[in-house]
Amino acid sequence: MAKVAFTAPHHQSAQAGLAVLEKGGHAVDAMIAAAASVSAVYPHMTGLGGDGFWLIQSPGEKPVAIDASGWSAAAADLDFYRDEETIPSRGPKAAIDMAGAVSGWEKARQLMTAKGFSNWPLQEVLQSAIFFAEQGIDVTESLADASALTYENLKDVPGFAEVFLPDGQPLKTGETFKNPGLANLLKRLAEDGLNSFYQGDIADAIGAFLNRHGSPIQADDLNQYQAVPMEVLSTKTTLGTLYNVGAPTQGLASLLILALYDKLYQPDWGELDKVHHLVECTKQAFLIRDAQIADVSRVTTPLEDWLSEASLNICLDAIQPNQAMPWPKTARPGDTVWMGAVDQHGVMVSYIQSLYWEFGSGVTIPEFGLVWNNRGTSFSLDETSLNALAPNKKPFHTLNPAMCEFYDGRRMVYGTMGGEGQPQTQAALYTRYAYDEKPLADAIAEDRWLLGRTWGDQQNDLKLEAGLAERLGDSLQQLGHQLQTVPSLSEKMGHAGAIVLSGDGRVDAASDPRSDGAGLTGEVH
Repeated sequence: MAKVAFTAPHHQSAQAGLAVLEKGGHAVDAMIAAAASVSAVYPHMTGLGGDGFWLIQSPGEKPVAIDASGWSAAAADLDFYRDEETIPSRGPKAAIDMAGAVSGWEKARQLMTAKGFSNWPLQEVLQSAIFFAEQGIDVTESLADASALTYENLKDVPGFAEVFLPDGQPLKTGETFKNPGLANLLKRLAEDGLNSFYQGDIADAIGAFLNRHGSPIQADDLNQYQAVPMEVLSTKTTLGTLYNVGAPTQGLASLLILALYDKLYQPDWGELDKVHHLVECTKQAFLIRDAQIADVSRVTTPLEDWLSEASLNICLDAIQPNQAMPWPKTARPGDTVWMGAVDQHGVMVSYIQSLYWEFGSGVTIPEFGLVWNNRGTSFSLDETSLNALAPNKKPFHTLNPAMCEFYDGRRMVYGTMGGEGQPQTQAALYTRYAYDEKPLADAIAEDRWLLGRTWGDQQNDLKLEAGLAERLGDSLQQLGHQLQTVPSLSEKMGHAGAIVLSGDGRVDAASDPRSDGAGLTGEVH
């Protein structure tokens, strides 16, 4: 009997995905079921008003990728912000990018059809999400904390209080939160098809609301949008082939860290050497990332070139085994959900979906319970910048879903939320599992580090969870690292997860104890 697995940072979302798999649905439909569900149960982290990136691999085939990130509205140009020094992070002027997630769902289903798979009816795929939105969910500590943290900034943003502050106050842990507008939207998508988000009455209503309240987005922007195939980047190491996605994401940085580490790694290294070298590899990767990644039309050098031996050797020469490179550089926040799946056919999906900051722009369309992303704040108002704002362009994205094919036949999908921390957490869990041969759950749960700023934090130093700081703090400081200690199992360190499918069909799934998630395995009924 075929084994299946699903991992997500909220247990109800993981259960929704696994239920599709156990009934014989394919990995993409399971992922859409979970992606819609997590929008209901973790609305501060993700939603239909945000972005998505897909990595999908069938056994024996190369992975394919989908870019479901939004481009900027046609009216979103430098002149639109002539009275602003920077793009606002909240409110209508922060809502400038299309929401690509739903188009990505449709594109992924089309891909599965082209591969000869049968898609489930949307009514069944979206059933769990509709139930959670309509009947209500228990507010988690993560949601309550985000509600309290954003209260002052978002309580007066159009539509936000009506949906997310039902009593006029922040949500509290354990209370029931319902989103009937989201249930209404999901029912309409189930009935009329996913493309109805971008065409007809739904798009007209979204565009009218956003534009009326001061966003540059109009219905025509939604009418023109569609998710597209994108470049898959890869690099070979001594253990296997690593995959990630290209511009406008930081997938290149995630691969660079591990490619560099693989060339430096010594089997006799202790924990200090491992952490120090991973941090130094991160610095080199981020310098390249920040100089190169933007809208794909603005990328001048093929990204694969940065993974060449010549490029890697330049980075290796800059890494000192006994001295930290001075830092910081500009860091980027982010709030996101990563999820993974494997179905009975061995199709594996690594998927990431985001609003950017918690609750995105805060602008919420009550009719649909739909909060809009603020990804456009990643644009610059400096016309000379690589990420300068212009119409119909995509900003830099922290989002990046990861995948690996080991030479021994194992296949792995993995990822995390956490903005600047995403490549670093990927590197931590991957190296602990692959090089240190730790159990998957331990590789995710053990104390982590994060260089730079993450969501809810403005400091650019090297953050260590308490246990790691106790063991290595003094030694890392002696190497020149500037440190900050955070509590163990801190949500600042991201919500990681992973699934490993062995060549003999065995499957292992794990989720982060820093989240409310679950890594679930099952069998096809």
